Amino acid sequence: MKLRILSVGHKMPTWVETACADYIKRMPRELSLEIVEIKPEKRAAGNSTQNVQELEAKRILEITNKDFIIACDERGQELTTIQLAEKMQFWQTLGRDVSLVIGGADGLHASLKQRADFLWSLSKLTLPHAFVRVLLCEQLYRGYTVNQGHPYHRE
Repeated sequence: MKLRILSVGHKMPTWVETACADYIKRMPRELSLEIVEIKPEKRAAGNSTQNVQELEAKRILEITNKDFIIACDERGQELTTIQLAEKMQFWQTLGRDVSLVIGGADGLHASLKQRADFLWSLSKLTLPHAFVRVLLCEQLYRGYTVNQGHPYHRE
């Protein structure tokens, strides 16, 4: 199974790329992780927030085609690390790749949230997009180590 983080936005600071690359290389081949950047739509005159979200959602849905889609959304379900590890075990039984979607500055379009198989709230706080990439990479690695009985995670 492949895990993909689809993130609206590009040109991340070096610290984000370095941190994400570190966690990506730690993941095993059977649970590979990659980041796919989705170029944000321009906010030109007459291009409403709704229109921007819709255009970004259309591109995301083309990429995720048959994937199990997890949309990061503040109104989603919060998970503990152990619950995430359990979900990761479940995802591995699906026989599909998993795409975790981070919206752009305007958030995710309602159609994408409706299509998502799971809405995940990382926090009730508003988090910077760059930080969310690192957080997802680290938590996916942590979930993997929990399932392997590795001492990376301590309770």
